[in-house]
Formats: sequence, structure tokens, C-alpha cells
Amino acid sequence: MALILQIDTATSVCSVALSKDEELLDARESFEKNAHSSLITLFIDELIKENSFTYADLDAVAVSMGPGSFTGLRIGVATAKGICYAVDKPLIAVSTLKAMANGVLHEMKNKTIENTAILCPMIDARRMEVYNALFDRDLHEIREIKAEIIDEHSFEDQLDDNIICFFGDGAEKCKQILTHPNACFLDDVNPLAKFMVPLTYQKFSAGQFEDLAYFEPFYLKDFIAGIPRVKGLR
Repeated sequence: MALILQIDTATSVCSVALSKDEELLDARESFEKNAHSSLITLFIDELIKENSFTYADLDAVAVSMGPGSFTGLRIGVATAKGICYAVDKPLIAVSTLKAMANGVLHEMKNKTIENTAILCPMIDARRMEVYNALFDRDLHEIREIKAEIIDEHSFEDQLDDNIICFFGDGAEKCKQILTHPNACFLDDVNPLAKFMVPLTYQKFSAGQFEDLAYFEPFYLKDFIAGIPRVKGLR
């Protein structure tokens, strides 16, 4: 049995999940913005204790690696690394966008998706830019993850030949732009730790672990600090 803790703080959603092999045991989620640092350890502690485990019982810790929010990713990775160091367990990293695609395929069975549709998870990267990738129904990446400014010509070549399902908080702002008849949109899809479970178990079984000392989140873009706003100063 592989007992694995999953952590996803890549976006505005803070979520954790506990799994046994590919079975989801329990999960916690919060959609409160800017609350990751205050909630993440509380959620994890609740999951461990309320399911009658200890941290030493864990076989691995998995983290959503990005792309996503710089601050959110740092909080999630730092928390995962801290637990791994403390109890000497391996770290697993899962693509945030791939986990979203997995969630749509296997967790959201109430959603109507064409059997041949390509999946395009999107994460808001501010203004009209989104982090996105294209996956087939077997979760093979058929277009690499990229940060892209969306306009009316985006995905034009793919949409001419395929139905593409767009989802995630980045897709919401693209609805008025991507008007191709083969474009469909799924609402209320967020990155959640429970979507990571089967992907995490695959990596655990294959021994695909990260180097604790050198692993960093997949930021995709360079961090640009904003100008501090101090009252009384311009």
C-alpha cells in the first residue's frame, strides 16, 4: 500500500488530499483567496489525524508543480519539501495542467465531453495571457505547456480539425474571443489535489521522484515584482 499526501496550491484554490494507491481517502479544499499559508498545514494535519495516520506512515508527498501563481507554488513546494525532509520520504511532482485534464476525464463524469475532443486546461496568467497545454484522451501532451496571449486566431489550426474543450479560470476570459464552432467550454473546473491521485501513483510505482535539494516549481515565466505601494509615497 502506498499512502501519499497530495498538495495543490498552484492557483487561488488551496487543496490537499490523502490517497491509498489510486484510491482517494479524504480531501480538504478552500476557495478563499490569499489563505494558502494559513490553511495548508492545518488541512494536512486534519487529513493525517482524522484518518488515524501519522506523518511517518506516509510513503511519499506529491505536489502540483505548476505552472501557476508564483506565491502559491512556493508555498506548496516549501510545505511538501518540509514534510519530506522531516520524515525522510520522497517527493513527487505532477503537472498542474495535466492534473486538471485528468480531473475532467475521470472525476467530472457529469460533464458532457465529446469522445474525440482535445483537452485544453487553462490557468489565468493575468491580462489576456494564460498558461495552457493540449492533451489527448490518454493524457498525452500533444502541444507543449506555454504562456500565451489569446486572440481570435489562437488554436486556429487545431480547431479546424478537432473539437477542443477549454476549462480552468483562464478559459473563462477566452469565451468571447475563441468563437470557433469547434470550441467548447467547461465551467467550474479548478486545479484540485484529488485530481493528482492517479498521476501521482503512476510516478510512485515507477520510482519517479524529485531531488529534494534542487527541485523547483515550474514557474514558466520569470517573476516580475510589482512596485510596492507605500502610503504617502509616489
